[in-house]
Amino acid sequence: MTHSFLFKALLVCLVQAGSVFFVHSVAAQNTSEIGLGLGGLTYKGELSPHYQFRNNSPALTAFYRKDISAPITLRGAFTGGMLRADDTTVKGVNGNTAPLAAYRNATLKGSLLELSGVMEYNFFDYHDRKDKVRFTPYVFIGLGGFYAHTKVLGRGISDSKYNILINLSIPAGLGFKYALSDHWNLGLEAGARKTFTDEMDRYNGKDLPTGGLDAQVMGNTHDKDWYFYNGLSVSYTFYKIRCPDTGQEKGKKK
Repeated sequence: MTHSFLFKALLVCLVQAGSVFFVHSVAAQNTSEIGLGLGGLTYKGELSPHYQFRNNSPALTAFYRKDISAPITLRGAFTGGMLRADDTTVKGVNGNTAPLAAYRNATLKGSLLELSGVMEYNFFDYHDRKDKVRFTPYVFIGLGGFYAHTKVLGRGISDSKYNILINLSIPAGLGFKYALSDHWNLGLEAGARKTFTDEMDRYNGKDLPTGGLDAQVMGNTHDKDWYFYNGLSVSYTFYKIRCPDTGQEKGKKK
């Protein structure tokens, strides 16, 4: 399954979610959540052309959710973690290190901070604790900004300095929520972040920081960098009780 297909599928779901929101706006929820998550952060780019589970590095996230209708939840989150990648983990068809990766022989390490806002579409109303269904799968998409602080060493890059990068990303993915009790919830999520830069690993296919004639060989100008967050979370739900409108009550009595 390609990344473009995944994003198209998510967009279709969210368009449908938007129509449901307008239809059911009168049934808006009065719940919100705060939570913490623990997981892994993974980079995908020249040094890791495919998602590699072995490249997961520790990451933490803190988030706030607000339910604005039965299916729609808005979420703001702050996520931080480590990044790592190594050309020696890129294997070729014979099981050995791929020729380009072996030639480049680069490593990446550093950290990343992200601030994001997303819209989640819940397939079930898991906040209705009277319902037997106390879980829901969901999909999400939104907009984020990130700060990456990475160091890359390899052919054509030998200055060993850390590179600071600030850019935008598009978070999208899927997850699963389960209500343990009236207030406590567990969550599981896997999400991708599409960026608009090819500078996280400094191999952009155009030039190299310390020169070199083979920059175009070692980098792809048409392939932007990605990063992923996958993790488990625990959250606490707050309920807001709506008081009846006294004016409407008096009108009914008359």
